[in-house]
Amino acid sequence: MRLGLFMMPLHPPGPPMHVHIEEDTRKSLLAEELGFDELWLGEHFSATSEPYPSPLMFMANLLPQTKNIKFATGVINLPNRHPALVAGEIAQFDHLSKGRLIFGAGTGSLGSDFELFQLGDAEVRQRMLVESLETIQKIWSSKPPYDIQGEFWTTRIQKSISEELGLGEMPKPYQQPHPEICLPSASPHSKTVRLAGQRGWSFVTSGLLQQKFIGSHWEQYLEGCAEAGRAPNPDHWRLSRTVFVAGTDEEARRRIMDPRSAYQHFLGYMRTIFKNIGKLHALKAYPEMTESDITVNSIIDDRVIYGSPQTVARKLIELRAQCGPFGALLVIGADWTGVNAEWESESLRRLAQEVMPLVNAALKSEAQAAAAE
Repeated sequence: MRLGLFMMPLHPPGPPMHVHIEEDTRKSLLAEELGFDELWLGEHFSATSEPYPSPLMFMANLLPQTKNIKFATGVINLPNRHPALVAGEIAQFDHLSKGRLIFGAGTGSLGSDFELFQLGDAEVRQRMLVESLETIQKIWSSKPPYDIQGEFWTTRIQKSISEELGLGEMPKPYQQPHPEICLPSASPHSKTVRLAGQRGWSFVTSGLLQQKFIGSHWEQYLEGCAEAGRAPNPDHWRLSRTVFVAGTDEEARRRIMDPRSAYQHFLGYMRTIFKNIGKLHALKAYPEMTESDITVNSIIDDRVIYGSPQTVARKLIELRAQCGPFGALLVIGADWTGVNAEWESESLRRLAQEVMPLVNAALKSEAQAAAAE
């Protein structure tokens, strides 16, 4: 199982952006030091609490400071811009990184961004996502002249072309035929995941999806693959979860329930968001819960994997057995205010150095036993 760090990134809204950039850079370099496979970074145009309009710009600054970690956009919100612009920027970063890029693409999830770009209709955003990805792939796979017409955008270069001068041809990625394309989903029985299976794309299951629904994503992916005659690939599935590791179960619980904990802030923030949009019920641990029962601590107990290295490894192995063979775990990064830099640094180290060896040893034994049958 691969290991990644997913940074929304969520921070308290007060400090200026450069403070958050410096902190998230330190966090990213720690992930590289610990051997994390992937680093994911979100895109938001209108939230000081989730402050980066350009994940590619942030990650480009990390390229000369890293050697191994792959960078992933988490995600580029395709309805916000012309697909030709995205195709060119992704191709450029792919060359800058010599192929250390995963192209995460989505419709967005931030209400203020929807208002900013006048994209309030979810069904329209979904059509825009598909059209944009299809256009980007056509740009990458063809030479001029271009004449790609869709419902929302036209991509055309027909007159200003000179092969001798190198004019008119759009950039192609370093990876061939293109970087891995990955879609996010936060809803049970997701049609987005089915689409990923149909098109040969990868997908990320949201860290806030209730555990009992996680397996529905694998089921949808399998159905999409079957419809397209594609062989399913567990490596195409990434599961995002909030994971916190300490020396003992008791210490992990004490820290994560501490009022100073960044996870208290993160899940309190998400609780408020869900309440404001009328979807607080989505954070219930069980159907009979009332809204007053849905507290930050109840969400932590239901949605966060925490404990000692041995406990967390056991929970991850059990989760994979219950939900399906996800190929990568993306742990959600927390803010480092106060004691949290020390606590999360320790958690990430224990996860990489103690938990994942236990998990991968167990998965290797399972695979060997299955092969011997």
